Amino acid sequence: LLLFQPVPFSFARWFDKTFHRMKLEYDLGMSRIYELVINSDPCYAFLLDGNTLLQNKTVCAHVLAHCDFFKNNATFRYTSRDMVERMASSAERIRQYELKHGREAVEGLLDAGLALSEHVDASTDGRNARAKVKQQQYKNRRGEYDPVFHSVDHTSTPYDDLWAIGEAAEERRPKKPMVKPRAAQKDVMLFIIENSPVLEEWERDILSILREEMLYFWPQMETKIMNEGWATYWHLRIMRDMNLTDEEAVEFAKMHSGVVLPSRTSINPYHIGLAIWEDIEKRWDHPTQEERERDHREPGQGRAKMFEVREMENDVSFLRNYLTKQLVEDLDLYLYQKVGNDWRVVETDWEKVRDTIVASRVNGGIPVLYVEDGDYNRNGELYIKHEYEGVELDLKHLEKTMPYLHRVWGRNCHLHTVVEGREAIFSYDGKKTQRRFVKE
Repeated sequence: LLLFQPVPFSFARWFDKTFHRMKLEYDLGMSRIYELVINSDPCYAFLLDGNTLLQNKTVCAHVLAHCDFFKNNATFRYTSRDMVERMASSAERIRQYELKHGREAVEGLLDAGLALSEHVDASTDGRNARAKVKQQQYKNRRGEYDPVFHSVDHTSTPYDDLWAIGEAAEERRPKKPMVKPRAAQKDVMLFIIENSPVLEEWERDILSILREEMLYFWPQMETKIMNEGWATYWHLRIMRDMNLTDEEAVEFAKMHSGVVLPSRTSINPYHIGLAIWEDIEKRWDHPTQEERERDHREPGQGRAKMFEVREMENDVSFLRNYLTKQLVEDLDLYLYQKVGNDWRVVETDWEKVRDTIVASRVNGGIPVLYVEDGDYNRNGELYIKHEYEGVELDLKHLEKTMPYLHRVWGRNCHLHTVVEGREAIFSYDGKKTQRRFVKE
């Protein structure tokens, strides 16, 4: 069930496929959508006009908890709270680009950018990287130092005639890009924006918009279980304290049970998140004698501990620190995989189950890629390496994404990964994707 979904504000076109899938599931009664809440200042919430009064009361309680989480969780501290207005401005810029360069060209670039947009660096240094790179490139043109890139290419500026004094401009410009990051760079989008040899300035602007938007909602990806569990915990407490009639109590019970219903095939963030929050409150309100002596934990600290966790943690640390053996057993969590033609339970050890769930939340569940070389084969080709940690890439998705990578880089692109336990390199030359295994 897709309920109470905090959705990032974005271009409607991005969500065309998702919208039609969600609408089909809604029309067939397979899921129910009650509202949409946007992380901004102030927060915006849109409630479905088909909701009953009782449902809207629950939704309001749920939304308030989401807003509290947006405001107070450390992962959101760098969020652009005016993103709604900024995206409206960005949408107008893109419409102007459509008028000038054609809708087909703009949409083709958007397709490519959206296919790659998840590969950004959302760390503090990553978010500030573009400003630093621009400053460093400026100093490079003055010949002062080159701390990040070894590059003889640069973006044109109105002051190029000043830098060109005493040398011919054509001699100063290379025939091909020569870009080598001093260290592997996680922000693939930023590397392409700053160093692609084929992108025009309006194309770099559109990709920058997509990157900025991804950085805006990245915290939601990193706190999905925490956030949904927090909102579910509080809508349950608030509704319990309201003077509901018998009919309303029954309606709320049905609605809430649908929200926290365990899934047979995946983790329901509402279900597992709520269970962890309630367990934290119980264990800190009523610590065992061992916990009192070992951790100096005093009774009655449940809510204080919850607010501390809400402020400091993300899904990875939340699950690692608070998904206990007892919870894994109570929630009946296990690992399963397809063996032959059947799906079978393959692991019930609570630590392995917990660690697998934690691993699935690292980097928001997105594969980690690094740019290793922007001048691979000394021909301006792009070389990217997948940080393999036991989970292979979806090869169908990979092969469909490589043409988009080529679209924004303009030259051959290579991706180093692991397939069936062997290192492999996928290469795309503008026509087809080829795979070769690295000799051991």
